[in-house]
Amino acid sequence: MEKIIRIHSKEINIQWIRHSLVTEAKPVLVFLHEALGSIVQWKSFPQDLCNSLNLPGIVIERSGHGKSSPLTDERDKNYLHNYADETIQVLLEILNPNQKIILVGHSDGGSIALLLGSKRMKNLQAVVTMAAHTFVEPETLAGIHPAIEAFKSGKLNGLYKIHEDKTETLFYAWANTWLSPEFKSWDIRNEIQDFTQPVLAIQGFNDQYGTEEQVNSIVDGHSNRMGKMIPACGHHPHLEKTKEMVDLISGWISEQIY
Repeated sequence: MEKIIRIHSKEINIQWIRHSLVTEAKPVLVFLHEALGSIVQWKSFPQDLCNSLNLPGIVIERSGHGKSSPLTDERDKNYLHNYADETIQVLLEILNPNQKIILVGHSDGGSIALLLGSKRMKNLQAVVTMAAHTFVEPETLAGIHPAIEAFKSGKLNGLYKIHEDKTETLFYAWANTWLSPEFKSWDIRNEIQDFTQPVLAIQGFNDQYGTEEQVNSIVDGHSNRMGKMIPACGHHPHLEKTKEMVDLISGWISEQIY
């Protein structure tokens, strides 16, 4: 069930999964997509994970993506902070301020999930990240240049079916922001250290946008944070190894909250 939620001047598209299960006694899984992502690009993963845990879920489409409002503001170094503060946190308060939540974020969505954890959200129970970024590595920037060439040559034209006339603006907002001189100093490692909820940080060994140091920066020094590197896997563990990720994440969440 998809629904548009208005936040200030923006329309944010969400999808409810197993909405009939929503009670304040059960947490809701909140899915936060990647830099060029959307609801449909998660494919079956949110439904599969919700089914495995017998929990409801919300998949959020940030502004600039899918059926949500287009981007209207120039992105800067703090765009992920802005999404966390001005979209996701506000949206969850609108939907149900007393609802327990578990954040499941991929790539940019994983970084946003960690930033939300640093806000000490009162009802946050756990955070799961896949391919999250906490600082800018040379590998991250090197991975963007082939994506630009692929976009220019039409190899990513499938994005137009999802984001329609927002596609080019969205793509270059991502690529140009990460490649800008200002963004080289982007680093949230210190910000995400103090919150106490458990974290599962997942990354593929073959991720073209980051190394194992991203996972280490999330989990090192924390007894309730677990890192998991996935062999023969790239930037999309939930799509490349869907069943393995459902089993891993559902098992871990069950240990944390049941």
